[in-house]
Amino acid sequence: MAPQDKNTPPPLPEPLRVAVADSHTHLDMQESTVEEALAKAASVGVTTVVQVGCDLAGSRWAADTAAAHEGVHATVALHPNEAPRIVLGDPDGWSRQGARQAGGDAALDAALAGIDELAALPQVRGVGETGLDHFRTGPEGMAAQERSFRAHIEIAKRHGKALVIHDREAHDDVLRILREEGAPERVVFHCYSGDAEMAKICAAAGYFMSFAGNVTFKNAQPLRDALAVAPPELVLVETDAPFLTPAPYRGRANAPYLVPVTLRAMADVKAMTEDALATAIAANTARAFGY
Repeated sequence: MAPQDKNTPPPLPEPLRVAVADSHTHLDMQESTVEEALAKAASVGVTTVVQVGCDLAGSRWAADTAAAHEGVHATVALHPNEAPRIVLGDPDGWSRQGARQAGGDAALDAALAGIDELAALPQVRGVGETGLDHFRTGPEGMAAQERSFRAHIEIAKRHGKALVIHDREAHDDVLRILREEGAPERVVFHCYSGDAEMAKICAAAGYFMSFAGNVTFKNAQPLRDALAVAPPELVLVETDAPFLTPAPYRGRANAPYLVPVTLRAMADVKAMTEDALATAIAANTARAFGY
């Protein structure tokens, strides 16, 4: 692929015959306007998106955007990598918010209070993405991350909202904390990254598993094995756009209109027709997020 192709948006896929939802997207990190992104997605049968908050400002934006657009639902949270930044500071400022001063536990409590307030809004259908990230957060940040995760579980339960989980190289700890705290009624593992054994554990607990474009990657056989055993009534599809663009467009910017590419790959893995899987996913997403 020539380098200039990286900046060329992938072409529109063949439209789905059964409309579905993108269960996890970041419209605020994408190049196009919200209106453009939603119109492009709707043109290929992706008529609903769940806009996910990762920090207080992004969560407010998600709630406002969902209030303004019928096809958008919001989730609100402090991302697992956001909690340590609030508590310990972030002098290098690798996140899009730039450098941070350390705020300690009081700053985390204040931010969580803001998320709690947003979680009460009717257009906010979930609390997330929250969870654990052992990939990006070092041992010094684990305590803040875990405290934040436990607080989000409590917020989700109190407001009767779905819990959207970010689990990066932290499967056992995420499952343990869900057991210790008692999981909310509806739990979604966003960008599911476990293996088939973990998929069976999630299925037994009734947790939804949302698959992203990385299920199409060559080296992702363990993910496909997990998808193969995941019950059709617990499977969702997502873009996590602008990240995790499905093959053959890996390396280019992702967007909700590319859901059909991932869904068709998923249908192959599950030996289901495209329409049957789309029908299941549409119902599952509505059930997961209560819309």
